[in-house]
Amino acid sequence: MTGTGVRAVARIVARDDGRGGTALPVLEGEGPLALRRTRGNGAEARVMVVGAMSGPLGGDRFGIEARVEEGARLCVGSAAATIALPGQGKEEARYDVRLDVADGAELRWLPEQLISAKGSELCVSTRVEVGARGRLVLREEQVLGRVGEEPGRLGSRLTVRVAGRAVLDQELACGPGAPGGWDGPAVLAGHRAVGQLVVVRPEFAVHPAEARMLGEAAALTPLAGPAVLVSAVAGDALRLRRVLDEALEALAQLDG
Repeated sequence: MTGTGVRAVARIVARDDGRGGTALPVLEGEGPLALRRTRGNGAEARVMVVGAMSGPLGGDRFGIEARVEEGARLCVGSAAATIALPGQGKEEARYDVRLDVADGAELRWLPEQLISAKGSELCVSTRVEVGARGRLVLREEQVLGRVGEEPGRLGSRLTVRVAGRAVLDQELACGPGAPGGWDGPAVLAGHRAVGQLVVVRPEFAVHPAEARMLGEAAALTPLAGPAVLVSAVAGDALRLRRVLDEALEALAQLDG
């Protein structure tokens, strides 16, 4: 802990165990970021991020690093939503996620929602590197304010690179002090939940998905590589999750 907040980094390394499963030679959590291995499914190892403290609060610096080596399969989720809260100081909090998926590896990154509470300031940065034959499912869900509450200020950036080439690099800023228009018809249009789903599969390089709307408030966009992006807004977290789950099911059918 520093004078302005808590610093904590959690690290995961997933490795092919040579017996048809996935080993976790590195599973290290610090302070508020505890990691727990749970029952896996076949060759896939599963890890839950368990928050041991409230936050992040103003001034906190949290980070998660995960590397999935060739032949390994990993799913990472979280035990509960992450709630950004105001701290005693005026510094913003930071949450940095770094993911590395090797050739022939697979990562499903499926945390629960991030909730931006009134008075909080949080900057989230997610950077993903995927090998040419790697597979990724990444879900991000952000909720602006708790029930009946105005949101805090939330900034997020998501960067995805496949085989060293950027296929996605986007930023979003919401809440008090964010650039004007974030709540207008071109961005959230009055909705309070926003999410995205990034799916990387080698098959998309040969058979790319077609761009299309998914209902009234979601869209599927093929990216410049073996990847697709689903962007969605909704009135609340439950509806947002339903839209993204339906989109993932529709993408799974393309495998057939």
